[in-house]
Amino acid sequence: MLEPLHACNLSCVGCGRIREYEDSISSKLSLEECIQSVDECEAPVVSLCGGEPLMYPQIDVLVQEIIKRKRHIYLCSNGVLVSKVIERFQPSPYLLFNIHLDGTKDYHDKIVMQKGVFDKAIHAIKMLKEAGFQVCTNTTIYRDTDTADVIRLFSMLTELNVDGILISPAYGFEECDPSIFLDRNDIKEKFRRIDESSSQFSWYSTPIYRDFLKGDKDLECSLWANVTRNLSGWKAPCYLITDGHFDTYKDLKEQVQWENYGPGKDKRCSNCMSHVGFEPTVALGTQNTLLDTMKLISWNLFN
Repeated sequence: MLEPLHACNLSCVGCGRIREYEDSISSKLSLEECIQSVDECEAPVVSLCGGEPLMYPQIDVLVQEIIKRKRHIYLCSNGVLVSKVIERFQPSPYLLFNIHLDGTKDYHDKIVMQKGVFDKAIHAIKMLKEAGFQVCTNTTIYRDTDTADVIRLFSMLTELNVDGILISPAYGFEECDPSIFLDRNDIKEKFRRIDESSSQFSWYSTPIYRDFLKGDKDLECSLWANVTRNLSGWKAPCYLITDGHFDTYKDLKEQVQWENYGPGKDKRCSNCMSHVGFEPTVALGTQNTLLDTMKLISWNLFN
């Protein structure tokens, strides 16, 4: 997870980033620092996030440099600026635009606290698809998320021929109103209802992770497999929790006491079922059964 900057053109109700790093909201990593971080970590996938990464002045050059290294990119965006920057990018099998949508028009605009954002995001998806880009979407589920509304959103996105859908429960950032977040039992109940009507959708979230969200599968958090580099350094221990920052990726790997984190170990992890920690566990296969493996093969072949 590479955050070139923390600045954003929105102020979403559930975003801890713009609140945690408000003192550095106007700063950004240099292009050289971003590229050095990519080389240092050697992760096969780089998620460009923030903040709003399309606000980064050299975002197109950064994308080109990452593609040169044959790394896959998830370019995360709220979609608002896509129409202004799309000509600076070229479609590539290594580049995937990840547009954030938390519901249909009324609900999404409420979450991002600005009217018209949903329409701009849908317009961005259409523009990107017409230009030949790969596009997925990312949806965060809150306590007041209407499951029927989410299903309507996913049906709309399917009609727009998005390449895949990512979904995750919101993490309860300390900087935000705690009443908007779900606890672990509520997450399982809500995702069971979503799953009842989701078989027709093209998922980027793996079936094993979705089983976990429903409570049908136990997974441990592999937070060390999805690390974050931002303005302050290598963030420890994960994208969601901050106990410090390290100057190098090597120091992060060797000095963080990874075994001290996760549900049942740290109270801040008690209700966390976020994709950033648990999807890597699925990818690593450390807890996959034979049935899980068969599900993943089917998902890769036919999704």
